[in-house]
Amino acid sequence: MENFSKVSVAQDARTELHDKLSLTGAEVSINNLPAGASVPFVHSHKNNEEIYVVLAGKGKAVIDGEEVELETGDWIRISPAGKRQFFAAEDSAISFACIQVKENSLEGYTMDDAVV
Repeated sequence: MENFSKVSVAQDARTELHDKLSLTGAEVSINNLPAGASVPFVHSHKNNEEIYVVLAGKGKAVIDGEEVELETGDWIRISPAGKRQFFAAEDSAISFACIQVKENSLEGYTMDDAVV
């Protein structure tokens, strides 16, 4: 396991993976909200963009006051300055992953960085 880490994630409200996977270039969390629940705060970032993927269920994000409907399979990127909050639908839980990385830090895409 020198070159990889593996972890299984429970259905906790929030699981941060930076320690569990020894991440060095990204922050990743798995988030689960029951039907009718929400993240209890609005937030933005100084430097980091966030990429969200809806793993299951449906709900919405409110970004800079704009409501964005979300459902399984949706991906959304939010710039650091975007003020955001996430909500599960009244009739559905929502499970989503959040990947946080420094904006404009990508130096090469997979094909540029791959060693074959």
